[in-house]
Amino acid sequence: MITCGVDIGSRTIKMVLFDGQNIIDSAITLSGAAPRDNAERLYSDMLAANKFNRSDVAMTVATGYGRNYFELADKASSEIICHTAGVAYLCPQAKTIIDIGGQDSKVIKVSESGKVDDFVMNDRCAAGTGKFIEMVAHTLDMPLDQTGAAALTTNEVCEISSMCAVFAESEVIGLLHKGVPAEVILRGVFHSVAKRVVSLGRKIGFAEPIVFTGGVAQNPGVLEAIQAQVGSLSVDIPSHPQLTGALGAAIIGQQVAAQHSL
Repeated sequence: MITCGVDIGSRTIKMVLFDGQNIIDSAITLSGAAPRDNAERLYSDMLAANKFNRSDVAMTVATGYGRNYFELADKASSEIICHTAGVAYLCPQAKTIIDIGGQDSKVIKVSESGKVDDFVMNDRCAAGTGKFIEMVAHTLDMPLDQTGAAALTTNEVCEISSMCAVFAESEVIGLLHKGVPAEVILRGVFHSVAKRVVSLGRKIGFAEPIVFTGGVAQNPGVLEAIQAQVGSLSVDIPSHPQLTGALGAAIIGQQVAAQHSL
C-alpha cells in the first residue's frame, strides 16, 4: 500500500512516498510565493517519476502551515503528531524532539509508545528559527550552507541579547561595524537560537536521547550550540532531518487507510 505525506512549511515543501516499510521516494522544493501550486506540481512530478497514478496512492496526508490548503490531500494532520510519527520511525528510542524550521521552533516530549506526550512551540518570533539564521547570513553576505562550518572555525562566542529578530539583525550589523569577525557573530547567533529553544523545552523537560530535526538540523553550528546548552544529554540527528514531518504524515496515512479497509 502506497501513501504520500506532504509537509507544506513556510520555507520549503517536503514530500514522501511510503510503502509501509520504506521510503520509496522523497523530494524538497521551495514553498515560494505560491506554495499550494508548487506542492501540487511536486506531487504530480513525483507520481510521474515513479510511474504512479493518483489512484495508486491509498491516502495522501498533508501537514505543516499549508496543510488545509492542499486540495489533493485526503486528510490534514497536525505537524506535532506527524513529526513525532516520523521521528519514532527513524529513531524508535527518541524521548525528546527539538525541531527548528523556517518560521517556528518546537520541543516535543515522546511517550514510551512513540506518541506525543507533551509539547511547546514558538511560532510568534523569528529570533529562534531558520528565518533568523537566513537573515543573518544575508547580512553577513555569506551563503546559508556555509554558515555552520564557518562558526566552527572559532571558539569565541559573542552575545546576541536582543529577543526580537529585527533588533537582533541590527545588533549583528553593529557588531560588524565594531570589527567582530563574521564567524564569531555566527557562533553567537547559533548559541542565541539554541538558548531560546532549550529554554522553551525546559518548560516540559528534556529526556534523552534528544533528536534534532528540521532544516536547521543540517547546520553543524546550531547542533554544536544545542549540544552545549543541554550539556551531557545526547543529541542525535536522523538520516532525513528535514523529512520527518512528511514521513510521519505518510505513516499516518498508512494507519488511516488500513482502518478504512477493515
